[in-house]
Amino acid sequence: MDSRTLKRKLKSLDPSLDERTRRLTLGAEAKSLGRGGIAQVARATGASPNTIRRGMRELEAGETLPPGRVRRAGGGRKKASANDSTLLRDLEKLVDPGTRGDPESPTRWTATSLRVLARELQKLGHEVSHVLVGRLLREQGYSLQANRKTKEGKQHPDRDAQFRHIDRQIQKQQQAGEPVISVDTKKKELVGQFKNAGREWRPRGMPERVSTHDFPTEQGKAVPYGVYDLARNEGFVSVGIDHDTAEFAVHTIARWWTTMGRARYPEAKSILILADAGGSNGNRLRLWKVELQKLADKTGLTFRVCHYPPGTSKWNKIEHRLFSFVTQNWRGKPLRTLATIVSLIAATRTSEGLKVRCELDEREYRKGIKISKAQMASVNLRPERFHGE
Repeated sequence: MDSRTLKRKLKSLDPSLDERTRRLTLGAEAKSLGRGGIAQVARATGASPNTIRRGMRELEAGETLPPGRVRRAGGGRKKASANDSTLLRDLEKLVDPGTRGDPESPTRWTATSLRVLARELQKLGHEVSHVLVGRLLREQGYSLQANRKTKEGKQHPDRDAQFRHIDRQIQKQQQAGEPVISVDTKKKELVGQFKNAGREWRPRGMPERVSTHDFPTEQGKAVPYGVYDLARNEGFVSVGIDHDTAEFAVHTIARWWTTMGRARYPEAKSILILADAGGSNGNRLRLWKVELQKLADKTGLTFRVCHYPPGTSKWNKIEHRLFSFVTQNWRGKPLRTLATIVSLIAATRTSEGLKVRCELDEREYRKGIKISKAQMASVNLRPERFHGE
């Protein structure tokens, strides 16, 4: 048989052969060719003469292996971790330096990619590639994982009871026909030709052109503070241009009452406010309490405030009943001017009937106002029996 015919024959069989059956086939072919058969098969296939001889010896010995095996037990190349006793230990020190190794590890403050890990292991004297590092990590139970949001800050032991208390107060207030409002400050927004997250339909190949860098311009930032009426599914948003202070927050509540609340609740005697524990309406903020007292004196209303526990701001109704829809409504639209922002917020609607009124607040609000003990003493505060302040 000429070498070309032999090459075609063995090449046609090759896809169906594993390591052992290929070795046996080469050995059988060389044996059938007689003298010079090993060299002829080696030239036709490119296989090593030693491999062909091993195949011939296994055929002569009639050696069999358990199903699924192509080598005798202990055959093949040893694992890198078997030849290098400290490889796995050093790898774990690099991947998890805080608990398994040196807190001053070179990868402590860097991204631990496979190539970075391989480079650091090579500096320690290990012969590894990034492919080997990936395989070792998977064998040790590691995988690529993103951060998971589960920690909600400091949690009170009876946090569930706090939520139940707030729910009871809402039901009690609404049953009496009195208003319940949820308040908060939305994220500050840069005003100008800046990229806004999201996409909208435009002619193909004609995206909205915006600035490359998000550097604030002379137009500054917009500070939207919202008031959401739970019973009527209505919102009022005041877009400030200055600081987000307690004075600004209470002034927005006053504007809501003047423009919307008073007409909706002409017989109201009290307002229940649901707010986060921090920010311009924080539970420890003295100015917030003083400004609410001023509004109470002016309107004759009693204000009751329920603060959500720390780390649970997303439970505040305004977040997912108003602000989330505002964000959806202006996605992909540059907030070029304050008028643009006011128009987009006011145009926010939902299938559930949400309506929003939005106004611009051009007043200036001074930061760092100190409230004296005498001023606090003038505030008519009555703490709730349940976690009241």
